[in-house]
Amino acid sequence: MARQAFDRKIEALDALRRSPDAQATRSRLRTALKERNNFLVARAGAIVADLRFDDLIPDLLDAYQRFFVDPAKSDPQCLAKLGLVRALRDLDHHVADPYIRGITHVQLEPAWGGRADTAGQLRGTCARALTDCILDDLEILRYLADGLADPDKTARIDSAIAIDQLNRPEGALLLRLKLLTGDAEPEVMGQCCASLLSLAPEGSVTFVSRFLQHGNVEVQLEAASALAQCRAPEAIAVLRNFWQSELVSIDIRRAILIGLGASPVPDSADFLLQAVRDEPTTLAETAITALSTSRFGPESRMKAAEAVAARDDPVLQRQFEDRFHALLSGR
Repeated sequence: MARQAFDRKIEALDALRRSPDAQATRSRLRTALKERNNFLVARAGAIVADLRFDDLIPDLLDAYQRFFVDPAKSDPQCLAKLGLVRALRDLDHHVADPYIRGITHVQLEPAWGGRADTAGQLRGTCARALTDCILDDLEILRYLADGLADPDKTARIDSAIAIDQLNRPEGALLLRLKLLTGDAEPEVMGQCCASLLSLAPEGSVTFVSRFLQHGNVEVQLEAASALAQCRAPEAIAVLRNFWQSELVSIDIRRAILIGLGASPVPDSADFLLQAVRDEPTTLAETAITALSTSRFGPESRMKAAEAVAARDDPVLQRQFEDRFHALLSGR
C-alpha cells in the first residue's frame, strides 16, 4: 500500500471518532476490520472500543482469529492481535476463548541472529484480561502460573499483576515461590513483591523484607519500593529500621521516599517529614517532591513548610516553592 493511500486510510479511520452517524461509522469500522494491514485493523479495534460499539464484538473476534493464520506474515509484531484483544477486554468481553488462545500463542519472526518471539505482550495482555472471564479460578491460576515462567519479561510482569487482580489466596503461594526461585529481571521481582503485598499483606511484609538484603542492589530497590507503597502499616516500621543501615544506597533511599509519596498510610507522611527535617539536601528534596504529589492533606504541607523554614536552606526553600506553588497560591 502506497504511503499516501495508507495515511489517508488512517485519517479516515480517526475521523470516525467524531462521526455523528453511528450506523455509517459501524459499517466503515466493519470494513476496516477486514483489512489485510495489521496496523489498520488494530487502529479500527481501538476505535470500536473507544466508541463502545459492543455490537461489533463478533467482527473483532472474526478479525482476531484471521490473524492467527500464517501469523508472522499476516500480523508482524502481533500488532493486530494485540489491538483486537485490548478492544475485547475494554468492551468487557468475558468469554475466555480468545484470551486463552492469546495467552498460549508464540510467534517466532526473523530477527538479528535468528528468530525472536514477538507475542510476549499479547500473552501478558491476555493474562490480565483472563482474570475477569467466566472460567474456574484455579484454571485461570494455572495459566498465570505458566505466565510467571514465560520467557518474556512483560508477560511475567503482567502475570504477577493478574494474580493480584484475581484475588485468590492460592495466588500468594505462586508469588512467594516465584520470588524464592528468583528472576533475572529485577522489575519482575519488584512486581511480584508488590502483588504479594497487595494480595496477602498479612505475613507478606516480613517475607518481602528479606529481599532488602538481596545480593542484587536493583532487587533491593524493587523490594523497598514495594514496601513503601504497601498498605500494611508494619511496612513503614520495616523501612525505618532498614533506613538506619549505612549500607543503604542513596538510590534506594530515594526509591523509598518516592514510594512513600504514593502510600495511603499516615505514617508515610511522618517518614517523609522526618526526611525533610533531618536528611541531606538531596534526599530532603526528594521527600518534598514525594509530599507534593501525595494524598496527604494541608497539615502535612504546613509541617513541611515549617521544616524547610527551620533548615534555612535556599535549595530546599526553592524546591518547596516550586513543588507547592499551585497549592500555596490556591490554584
